[in-house]
Amino acid sequence: MAIWRDHKQELEDLEIRVLAVSVDTFESASSVSEEIGADGSTFQFAYGATRDDANTVGAWWQKGSHQYIQPAEFILGRRGVVLGSVYTSGPIGRVNVEDAIQFIRTRESRRLKGNQS
Repeated sequence: MAIWRDHKQELEDLEIRVLAVSVDTFESASSVSEEIGADGSTFQFAYGATRDDANTVGAWWQKGSHQYIQPAEFILGRRGVVLGSVYTSGPIGRVNVEDAIQFIRTRESRRLKGNQS
């Protein structure tokens, strides 16, 4: 999440909001938030995600002695439409902040050009 914090101004300029959801407890999620200096204006943390939550978004649930949700990341449009998604079964394959910013810039440019016609 720190890399997203490092791009805070670009994200704000594009009106991008980031939400992180974790299976962690409130205390653990708060610790991460404090560690990276999240102030809520760029991203917020939700905690206590469950297997039902994983099923709702289609994420893979890690079974075994340590159960948790594998990463699932989404880029949503202004009306909540999923514009892009990434599902992983491990630590490889996360959305890169620079790629997300470029994706949004490109979509916004096309949207604005379409409105000028």
